[in-house]
Amino acid sequence: MTRSLFLVTIAAAATFSLARAQNPVGGAATPIQDRPTNANKAAVNDSLFAMAAASSGLAEVAVSKIGLERATDKALKDFSQKMIDEHTKANRELMDLAARKRIGLPTVLDYRAQFCGQSLAGLSGEDFDRCYAKAQMVAHMEAVAAFETEAERGQDPDIKAWAARTLPHVKEHLSMIKPHAERAEKEKPSTDDAGKEK
Repeated sequence: MTRSLFLVTIAAAATFSLARAQNPVGGAATPIQDRPTNANKAAVNDSLFAMAAASSGLAEVAVSKIGLERATDKALKDFSQKMIDEHTKANRELMDLAARKRIGLPTVLDYRAQFCGQSLAGLSGEDFDRCYAKAQMVAHMEAVAAFETEAERGQDPDIKAWAARTLPHVKEHLSMIKPHAERAEKEKPSTDDAGKEK
C-alpha cells in the first residue's frame, strides 16, 4: 500500500467507528423512514461529547501546525493557519466551560492523532498536500456529525449551546477543505498503486 492509501484507510476506519457509534447494533444504517424523529431521539452524554470535542480540537491544532509547516499549496497553508487560530479559540472556550461543569478533558493527543501526525510528517510536497487535505476533510466530517448531534440532542444547556454556536465554524472549515480533498482524489486516487504492491 502507498502511504496515501494507508492514511485514507485510517481515516475511513475512523469514519466507520463514528458510524458504528451512531448505530451501535452494528448492522446497516437505519432506513430514513424508520429513523426516530427529533422528538423521540435519545439524549447524548454531554460529558462524552465535551471529551471527544476536546480530543478532536487538540488533534486539529497539532495536525494544522504540521500543515502550516509542510504544505506546498498556499491555500492549504492559509487553511492551516485559520484552523490553528479558530480551533485554539474553541479549545479555550471548551476548557473554560468544562471547568465550570467539572468535566475533565484530555490535555494530550490521543494515539490516533499522534499516529496521524507522524504519518503526515513523513510526507512532503504534493503527497503531503493530498493526504493532508483528505485527513482534514475526514476530521471535519466527523466533527460536524458530533457537533450536530450535541446541538440537537445534548442535555446540558450550556454545552449544547456551545456546540450549536461552534457548529457553523466547523461546517465552514469542512466546506473550505472539501474542494482540496476532492481535487486531490481526482488528481491521484488513493488506490492507484494498491494492486502494485501485492
